[in-house]
Amino acid sequence: MSIYEFNALDIQGNERALSEYKGKVVLVVNTASKCGFTPQYSGLEAVYGDLHEQGFEILGFPCNQFGKQEKGSDSEIAGFCLKNYGVSFPMFAKIDVNGEQAHPLYEYLKKASPGILGSKGIKWNFTKFLVGKDGRVVKRFAPTAKPEDIKASIQALLAA
Repeated sequence: MSIYEFNALDIQGNERALSEYKGKVVLVVNTASKCGFTPQYSGLEAVYGDLHEQGFEILGFPCNQFGKQEKGSDSEIAGFCLKNYGVSFPMFAKIDVNGEQAHPLYEYLKKASPGILGSKGIKWNFTKFLVGKDGRVVKRFAPTAKPEDIKASIQALLAA
């Protein structure tokens, strides 16, 4: 199994096949606009700017399941990300990452790369999944992992 088997609505409401990212290194991140980790958008955008031309993508999935920190509509979220952080990487429609309504992509990600002590659930906003060129999860990073701190891991996958 890989991320290429899933579709998701982008933040404009268009269905996108994740297979369009075949052959790229991808970082999948659940995001929120009113979180202590929200400034990570700046780091994500910086890493994206540095590595995008080498075949790197970031897929942002807003989620309101943690402290109700993403209450806005998809259009409000898109505007916030662009205005405050200049986000140019693909953003998707707001989803659930845990529970009965969790997006199937996140069910796959959690199963492929469990958290600490084998926990499957996403613990907070800005949990990151690094995906190799084959569409399979390589590593899960905690919300506290800053984008610049995982840049070397991304570069290693790009070079492979």
